[in-house]
Amino acid sequence: MSTIAAQALPIFALFVSACNPPTFLRLQLLGVAALLTTGRRTVSNLLRTLGPLAPGAPSSYHRVLSQARWSGLRLAALLTRFLVRHCYPRGIVPLVGDDTVSAHPGQKVYGKARHRDPVRSSHRYTAWRWGHKWVVLAVLVRFPFARRPWALPVLVTLYRSPKDNRKRRRPHKTPAQLMQVLLRLLLRWFPERSFHFAGDAGYGSHDMADFARRSGGRLHLVSKFHPRANLYQPPPTVVGKKPNGRPRQKGTKLPSPRNVVATAPRRRHNVAWYGGGRRDVEVVSGTGHWYKGGAGLVEVRWVYVHDQTGTHRDEYFYTTDLTLTPPEIIEHYARRWNIETTFAEMRSYLGLETTRGRCAKTVLRAEPCLFGLFSVVALLYEQLPDQDQDQEGVQWQGKVTVTFSDALTAVRRWLWTRWVFVRGGHEDPFAKLPEPLRRTLLYVLAPAA
Repeated sequence: MSTIAAQALPIFALFVSACNPPTFLRLQLLGVAALLTTGRRTVSNLLRTLGPLAPGAPSSYHRVLSQARWSGLRLAALLTRFLVRHCYPRGIVPLVGDDTVSAHPGQKVYGKARHRDPVRSSHRYTAWRWGHKWVVLAVLVRFPFARRPWALPVLVTLYRSPKDNRKRRRPHKTPAQLMQVLLRLLLRWFPERSFHFAGDAGYGSHDMADFARRSGGRLHLVSKFHPRANLYQPPPTVVGKKPNGRPRQKGTKLPSPRNVVATAPRRRHNVAWYGGGRRDVEVVSGTGHWYKGGAGLVEVRWVYVHDQTGTHRDEYFYTTDLTLTPPEIIEHYARRWNIETTFAEMRSYLGLETTRGRCAKTVLRAEPCLFGLFSVVALLYEQLPDQDQDQEGVQWQGKVTVTFSDALTAVRRWLWTRWVFVRGGHEDPFAKLPEPLRRTLLYVLAPAA
């Protein structure tokens, strides 16, 4: 039996080497079913969608996630290499990262813990959710059909709570430390490439900045900065006889960013803002060496941003790349918001939080594969013919760009007409139906999500 990769989805052929042929056939069938299904992404529900198109016993598909021998990291490496080669054949690769909490019911679910929900929490109120916290690293890609860059997830890892780590006797790692592991993988996979990583305040610690400094210029960080950060000049160069005692770790103390902003003149810039728009801002910038006891100095450029419209609070940002201008630093950080859009679209259209696996392998495979499926949908839509891209999606007043729901709708309808009907022997009968009836059937089978 020919595979889907040879018939309709050539991008799936990238993953052939990740597992043996029987497992690969079932894995790609589950991936296609996850695209076609509009309900929960449980294995049983995916098999209902495929029906007779899924050969073999149903239990063999459940074992793909819970028992089969294949590496999710191998799949991530294959996807990332294709994505970087295809979208960034040269130059610096922009990255964004964040964590998200997915609820998961059940008392005996691997890795489940209580996590703060950043969406429902505020400065005065903290909302908690029981489930999994995923640390996600994504590549920012600007497609010609989209107004803003899309954050395509490439690496995902599970954050374990301190209680769970103590129980299993393993060292605890914070989300920022897990993000460093993911970034190390990218640096190893692409030894000749450079990256710019943007993360929120949780990924803007001194430890993260020092990690970027130790990359030898191949990784630079953009994140939020503390207005009272300890900034110093570098230690003076010793000339002649070395003095007794410990060598100096830092030089003269510099004013904090907050003190500089209070007296420094401000410059006005028009910069790219959240959501693909632009905004007039006032900027104050400076440089210095950020110091933390026991961790040394990291040279940074910081930026104070005041939104002239008054709708956004004042912010401080910093970068380890001193060649960036203040507007570039602001725009790099503003593009970080695209990963939040990715999380929201995955919950709405790809069934994040609807998987029901409980054992370790299923938990560590199911939802990370959904993150990877988001990137696959974007790449598939880009490669569709123009007539297949031009599908009616969700419309609203003022909409001028393609959204992920439009891309998913086009890919679903393409799969129904180019693969499902062909495999089921219904291609000719479907083609003989009147055009209005065909459009109605496709709208029911592949609704505008």
